[in-house]
Amino acid sequence: MAVKAAYLDGIALWTPQLPGWDIAAPVLRGDALPPEKLAARPSPALLAPTERRRAPDTVAIALEVGARACECAGTDPMAVASVFASTHGDLAISDYMSDTLARTPHLVSPIRFHNSVHNAAAGYWSIGTGSMQPYTAITAWGDTFGEGLLEALVQADTSGRPVLLVAYDIEARGPLACMQPSRGIVGVGLVVSPSAGARTVARIQWDAVRGTDRTSPLARNAELLAGNAMAACLPFVEAVAMSVERTVSVGLSPNMLLEMEFAFPHRKDGSWR
Repeated sequence: MAVKAAYLDGIALWTPQLPGWDIAAPVLRGDALPPEKLAARPSPALLAPTERRRAPDTVAIALEVGARACECAGTDPMAVASVFASTHGDLAISDYMSDTLARTPHLVSPIRFHNSVHNAAAGYWSIGTGSMQPYTAITAWGDTFGEGLLEALVQADTSGRPVLLVAYDIEARGPLACMQPSRGIVGVGLVVSPSAGARTVARIQWDAVRGTDRTSPLARNAELLAGNAMAACLPFVEAVAMSVERTVSVGLSPNMLLEMEFAFPHRKDGSWR
């Protein structure tokens, strides 16, 4: 592929240790320590209170970072196409479904069955925002973040419009945790655009290249997302938080990388640094 340019207009991050980008960014830069008290799961305002209480963790985290990324970008959530990327989907519901089918199959909860599909969070997003825009639900095992980001970048480039990426994974439960380990809750939201705007956070020059040398997170941050299936997003969010020119590579497959060169707007003269 030829090198392409995209622009990051909005970013959101949520974990129990870093519940929001305003908290996360200084921690990732090394300017602050994580809060001592872990946050409970997010409570996305897009859902009505009753739906908010019964929504699974995957839906709660996805809608929270999606809404916050759009807010950061000044983008109408109802008007933006989206890509939802999750390595495992809802492992808690998968564990429940497997256990119930093995023991008492006639007692499967219709609501939990409804929420077991991989695109459940994307469906809730469409309902919560009233969006009629297309969405994509994607998984690519350990390379899910990279493939989801590539999908969003390609869609933005070909459509000429901003695209929202929502990438998330939650805690594994039961016997599935032995085969598909994942700890904690992590969600990241990004709005990528084919052109710079008033709220542009960073310029990203990107290409899909052959290679295996993926960027490792900084040692001081490595434990913040460690063990979660979406931990591959950490070098990307670090680069944005630090706001200094650098190159980051994330995995697309065992021998392919998404290579990105970051630059940041200089507010005084409009140049990039």
